[in-house]
Amino acid sequence: MKKASFWFWPAAMIAGSLLVAGCAVRVPDNLQPVTNFDVGRYAGTWYELARIDHRFEKGLVNVSAQYSLNSDGTVKVVNRGFNPAKNEWKEATGTARFLGDPRTAALKVSFFGPFYGGYNVVRLSDDYQTALVIGNTRDYFWLLSRQKTMPEAQKRALLAEAARLGVDLNKVIEVPQP
Repeated sequence: MKKASFWFWPAAMIAGSLLVAGCAVRVPDNLQPVTNFDVGRYAGTWYELARIDHRFEKGLVNVSAQYSLNSDGTVKVVNRGFNPAKNEWKEATGTARFLGDPRTAALKVSFFGPFYGGYNVVRLSDDYQTALVIGNTRDYFWLLSRQKTMPEAQKRALLAEAARLGVDLNKVIEVPQP
């Protein structure tokens, strides 16, 4: 039997640590996800009006998220956006799971394998028409709406609320919804 090379165990330990880190999802400090959350009312289509840009959404416009309930209590997530530079649509399908009580809007979502990101609805209008979502850290932020547009004053008020929650508005971009 051939012996494993000297780098095998350290590499395996690092890979294992990354796997565990990829699965660890938490609510950022001093943030409270929405309680009395009704995932059935949240299901449906949401439009992204502002976000902190990341590699997986870079350059996308007309971005939407479609949420639907699965029979096992998880949530199907279909994110879709248009890349005008390549003149093509991009779409990703994932699964979201509640971190605990499904009446608290703290979830983890995965678009590939065992790797999850945080999805914390930290503000939600009573009529389920607008939402502020923060990920594992405040560097992941989305302003969502059921409509493709909203009055500028309302958008500014929601972004001001995001700033009070610790989101750096200098990193936030507005997302065109043609």
